[in-house]
Amino acid sequence: MCGIAGIVDLKQRSVSPVILKRMTDAIKHRGPDGEGQWIERNVGLGHRRLAILDLSPAGHQPMASKNQRYVLSYNGEVYNFRELRVELEALGFQFHSQTDTEVVLNSLIAWGVKALLRFNGMFALALWDRQEQKMLLARDRYGIKPLYYSMQGNRLVFGSEQKAILAMPDFTRELDKAALLEYFTFQNIFTDKTLVEDIKLLQAGHYATLDLKKVKPTLQLAEYWDFNFQEPTEKASDEEYREELDRLFKQAVNRQLVTDVELGAYLSGGMDSGSITAIASQSYPYMKTFTCGFDLNSASGLELAFDERTKAEYMSYFFKTEHYEMVLKSGDMERALPALAYYLEEPRVGQSYPNYYAAKLASKFVKVVLSGAGGDELFGGYPWRYYRAVVNEDFEHYVDKYYQFWQRLIPNSEIKKAFSPIWGDVKGVWTRDIFRDVFKHHANSLSKPEDYVNHSLYFEAKTFLHGLLVVEDKLSMAHSLESRVPFLDNDLVDFSMKCPVGLKLNNLASVIRLNENEPGNKTGEYFQKTKDGKQILRNVMRKYIPENVHSAQKQGFSAPDASWFKGESIDFVVEKLFSSKAKIYDYLDAGAVFEIVERHLSGRENKRLLVWSLLNIEEYLNKWR
Repeated sequence: MCGIAGIVDLKQRSVSPVILKRMTDAIKHRGPDGEGQWIERNVGLGHRRLAILDLSPAGHQPMASKNQRYVLSYNGEVYNFRELRVELEALGFQFHSQTDTEVVLNSLIAWGVKALLRFNGMFALALWDRQEQKMLLARDRYGIKPLYYSMQGNRLVFGSEQKAILAMPDFTRELDKAALLEYFTFQNIFTDKTLVEDIKLLQAGHYATLDLKKVKPTLQLAEYWDFNFQEPTEKASDEEYREELDRLFKQAVNRQLVTDVELGAYLSGGMDSGSITAIASQSYPYMKTFTCGFDLNSASGLELAFDERTKAEYMSYFFKTEHYEMVLKSGDMERALPALAYYLEEPRVGQSYPNYYAAKLASKFVKVVLSGAGGDELFGGYPWRYYRAVVNEDFEHYVDKYYQFWQRLIPNSEIKKAFSPIWGDVKGVWTRDIFRDVFKHHANSLSKPEDYVNHSLYFEAKTFLHGLLVVEDKLSMAHSLESRVPFLDNDLVDFSMKCPVGLKLNNLASVIRLNENEPGNKTGEYFQKTKDGKQILRNVMRKYIPENVHSAQKQGFSAPDASWFKGESIDFVVEKLFSSKAKIYDYLDAGAVFEIVERHLSGRENKRLLVWSLLNIEEYLNKWR
């Protein structure tokens, strides 16, 4: 697990070693165990190393092939590297290290971009072919590891984080106003945009090539993998599905235990992290586990259930782990914002700061941590979302209904007024089109409610899960901690995409009947948070984790911010957001924002996600603008 950076100058200007080092220094938190630069005239590759496998100097990067034709800078873990190595050795390749880096390098040499499909793990990489004068950039199929790039100034500049690119001394940074609109609609960015106009995020499951032998070299993007949730054509018995999930889940967790340093796991009190800990602890006795809880003295309503330490402590006892906890208070959110602006670079889904503190806690004891990310998106953990759009006239009707639900921050009815200072710059951007474009070629074969649920699972894996993964990567690497996600094992993902919806959701038939009685207000019975989701996973995990965990209602990793923002943190919120000098009002209408935030502070509406996002963007503008 590391950080990468690089420059390819299209005008054949020499790469400065000082600038390349400045780029890698900007991401030194990703790799405090070593650094390296490789430069040949107009091409430079940089690397920061977090040593996880083969801690010896043999794992140094950038790594050159035996014949010196290829040079690789790589960030990630490929868990099936030993199997690939056996294949490569049979083809005549020789190895001088025990790293997966050398396996990745030789795999790309042997099989070209087809090797990307053979990697079971997480990665972002840059491979330079000195002979063909061609650069390859690639990112893993799910987007676990980020890779940013820019073509500003007749050069390709890239890095694991935006700050590596922003370290270029003559880089011109302008706020991407369309991306800002996208964020304030979805609390996420679905496209390849970032908040910096000339910096793009290479999309998950994609690679890019730059051929300098061409008369006019241009960066060519290509997709090599995509999610494909669909009902199986030939269904097995329910028991066969459960047995196969049991086998694949244990295989996935055990694959990701490979390490030469100490490993631990997050233990939130929920089923996903509990399931991973249950299986991992069988092979990894007295594993260290970590939980962040919340001070609930000023919480109310649903937030009183946000602290899951009691369940986590019981599971720690149950699995015999060495357990550590941290309790967060309202002031911790305020203190974390400057660090979040620096390490996260731009906000994505959710609150983020609890993840920051969880990673900080884990990094004091281990170098690798297992995370439960992905379980909800693969196995239907949010039924109250999918149930809103299971009966539709056609695909466009489905898009309209689901798009309305995913306007998480500022709805369309208020967006023009809120963005009035820059509306002329973004009025041609239609966020519904952005939403629809997520589906690409997945807008057909929709004949029954299960098809619409599978489309919802596809959408959330492409957007919501991707946002979670970006946050997970940035905030773990902020503490030089490698975060692994066993649910995103290739074999397990392939199984989940072909698993019948009826095995994931418990009340689909009832919801179909409810939807068929439209129009009219819904009772809310099926649109509230329930334990209807992940039924097959719950059934398999019941033999590993306590009953009160596998049968519990879904609970996200959230702080009681709705109460804090209008209580203990109200002075902080008012100071930040009700100031006429706030930088955010260069882009948003102050009066419109004041009115929305006041609705939250007065208790008329719960706008905690918007308040959090406004605070984040304000801090971002202060830090990066």
